Amino acid sequence: MPELPVPPGSTGSGSSRIIGLDYGSVRIGIAVSDPLLIIARGLGVIENTPRAISTIGETVAEYSAQRIVIGMPFNLKGEIAMKAREVNEFILRLQSTLGIEVIPWDERFTSKQAQQTLHQMGVGKKKRQEKGIIDAMAAALILQSYLDSLSR
Repeated sequence: MPELPVPPGSTGSGSSRIIGLDYGSVRIGIAVSDPLLIIARGLGVIENTPRAISTIGETVAEYSAQRIVIGMPFNLKGEIAMKAREVNEFILRLQSTLGIEVIPWDERFTSKQAQQTLHQMGVGKKKRQEKGIIDAMAAALILQSYLDSLSR
């Protein structure tokens, strides 16, 4: 599982955070907020298998997360895209299994933004083409967009 660097001692114990997800049929990017709900950072990706929800639950518990924000695919007109049905089913499974609030959030352009951000950070082309890196960064961008909306 490709992971982004994690600062030492950042387990989130004693804090309340938000988890961000970039849902994909093959992989799910995961991000987490800081305890003050200001900054999001990518944690990595998990394979989208029947075990995915329990892995997400472990992450929710590890970071004492109060809710999950998940990217919702909209088309360019702002209408729900075809993939949204699959995301909605996943949201329902998350809510019923984990008993946590799950907020759908507009994910338009996050994968493209993730690629551009990694390029600007000087990440090499080969590394940028690893889908897991893009998925984790996209999850962080989705979550960051949500966190920014909280401060408005």
